[in-house]
Amino acid sequence: MYPDAGFAKRNCNSVPLRHPCERIERTMTTVREATLDVLRAHGMTRIFGNPGSTELPMLRDFPADFSYVLGLQELVVVGMADGFAQASGRPAHVNLHTAPGVGNAVGGIFNAQANKSPLLITAGQQVRAQITMEANLVNRDAVLGPQPYVKWSHEPPRAQDVPQAIARAIHHASLPPRGPAFVSIPMDDWELKADDDLDRSALARSVTGRAMPDPLALEELAQLLNEARSPVLVAGPDIDASGGWEAAVALAELQRLPVWATPATGGGRLGFPEDHANFRGLLPPAIGPLSEALKGHDLVLVVGSSVFPYYPYIPGPLLPEGTSLVQITSDPNEAARAPMGRAIVGDVALALDRLFELLGPSERPAPQARPLPGEPVQAEPMSGSTAMAALADVWPQDGIAVVETPSSTVALRNRLRLSQPGSYYFSSSGGLGFGIAASVGVQLAQPERPVVCVLGEGSAQYGITALWTAAAYRIPVTFLVLRNEEYMILKWFAEFEQAKGVPGLDLAGLDVASVAEAYGVPSQEVTTREELAEALRAAIAVEDGPRLVQAPVASGMWLD
Repeated sequence: MYPDAGFAKRNCNSVPLRHPCERIERTMTTVREATLDVLRAHGMTRIFGNPGSTELPMLRDFPADFSYVLGLQELVVVGMADGFAQASGRPAHVNLHTAPGVGNAVGGIFNAQANKSPLLITAGQQVRAQITMEANLVNRDAVLGPQPYVKWSHEPPRAQDVPQAIARAIHHASLPPRGPAFVSIPMDDWELKADDDLDRSALARSVTGRAMPDPLALEELAQLLNEARSPVLVAGPDIDASGGWEAAVALAELQRLPVWATPATGGGRLGFPEDHANFRGLLPPAIGPLSEALKGHDLVLVVGSSVFPYYPYIPGPLLPEGTSLVQITSDPNEAARAPMGRAIVGDVALALDRLFELLGPSERPAPQARPLPGEPVQAEPMSGSTAMAALADVWPQDGIAVVETPSSTVALRNRLRLSQPGSYYFSSSGGLGFGIAASVGVQLAQPERPVVCVLGEGSAQYGITALWTAAAYRIPVTFLVLRNEEYMILKWFAEFEQAKGVPGLDLAGLDVASVAEAYGVPSQEVTTREELAEALRAAIAVEDGPRLVQAPVASGMWLD
């Protein structure tokens, strides 16, 4: 569906021999060939990258069964792979350029860690003969740069260990809690003879990681739910990521549980349909207000979320008096760092299925559906709530929202009330640059579903070159840019933190629509709700490439 713009694929068998190494290649298996076979075995024949000189030996005579998605900056490359991995449910391969490329990508790797995205990240390295002398482009201490943000970081001691290291990194990335893994590869390793025994072993191995939570702990939890006067479910992003969506709905209906979403600050995916009668909304992200929202509940069941993604700091009791909390998570680190409650570690979907089997229907009163938001006040420029109402007017049933508009995120959630799994992606890290890039990867992973990326004009700048990739590969993402000419979320924080006179919070004259046109993305700016709805309806219907709609909005934090 997405052409390679003339630069991604070549058939190695059709290229004439140009170097003696190529003659050797036909009589032995090289490290490069063995590594490509490992990637094929894992279904990872798409590479997201920005090539440099240290990556050329890996990419030469690019195999016809592989595809290459070019990003113009490494943060964007990682963001695209992050979106693809989340939306496909499979590990994605990112290829970076030695130390400078890894440095540019670190923010995106941090996002991927927070999003629990399974990424294989490879980077080139100088030839082994020049590493000790630290020649130009040597990535000194290559494993240390990304180490805080990856599950495993490695530079193989021998060329023959590269395929096995790649396989190990894929296994690390794929095991819960999922996340990125990194391998640095000297550029002269690729044409050396592979170790056939090691390579056969790497190809033969498979690793699975769905761990059933402690059965006794689940039985005890089922008893707690049965005995609770007013239990509540807090649904986190790992419900969707683990495939537990239907099980969460079934459990909430069986036990008549009101359901809150984990705070938007850490809710990278939805854990429950937000048009469901049991759904109450988003929990506030600070300690005191969150505890206040849970008043009246004697048992809080947190599934697939940390406890809790707090920010900013507003002190208060961690839980209301007389309230207990039980967390179910696949992430031992989340379980260990929670400041209160009990934790059960294991696969979230399996835990929900087992709880459903253990429990019968509850006699508690069924939760009442929350009211729909009212019509937003008409003003000029329109509010963020008005813009989200326009988007809701034309929202396709199978649409996917990729979001990075901090001042209007809550309004988007309240207006769209997304109700299908895999319909919402948001960076759990708090850093910018994810949304515009991830939307490209999400659309590649879900070509049959329309993707709308909603972002502010400030957020867009962190990954603006993703627009070129969307245009070059004709990827039909709809970009909705809310233009308020400021970092509104930072102005809100400045007021909250009583930080007066902060510079650098205004963005006068920043016109994303004009920039998008320069990258080859047809764009327009509209000023009314009616114009915005019509422009979005037309853009979402386009299938042969991206479109961008820009809408000036008033200053403010929009919540409804």
